[in-house]
Amino acid sequence: MDPLDRIDELIAIVEQARSVPMSRNNCMVDRGEMIAALDEMRAELPADLRRAAALLEERDKIMEAGKREADRIISEGEAEHARLVSVNEITVSAEHEGARIIAEARAEAQRLREEVDDYVDTALANFEQFLTRALASIERGRDKMHALREIGTFAGDEAERPLPF
Repeated sequence: MDPLDRIDELIAIVEQARSVPMSRNNCMVDRGEMIAALDEMRAELPADLRRAAALLEERDKIMEAGKREADRIISEGEAEHARLVSVNEITVSAEHEGARIIAEARAEAQRLREEVDDYVDTALANFEQFLTRALASIERGRDKMHALREIGTFAGDEAERPLPF
């Protein structure tokens, strides 16, 4: 199950829980059920973290491939430039053509780098947003669990206990 679905499930459990008498914000939930659901969610999170690491690794591979392609294009441009310059009759036009090829290669390399950076940034931003929502939901769940734990340990004063008959 998706961690966000699991968080929605935990929120639903808390929303449907019976209210504590004389309190409007506190409720009672089945501790075992809540702990089991939180344990399941904790077990699912490492898969999402592995997915993020895989995205980072994929980004590095894409960037490296883009760099190799850019270097190849630049190298081909420079080789073409050198070849054209070596011919005396077309030296001037060869220099211009070589410069154009190198400029195009550099522009293409820059474009590829920017595309890779945009793709990786978008993927990481989406994952960051997912993790932020997950952490916020977990924090709310933990806060509610702590509040419930405090309610469950309330013993009261001796004066408030009913008189034995």
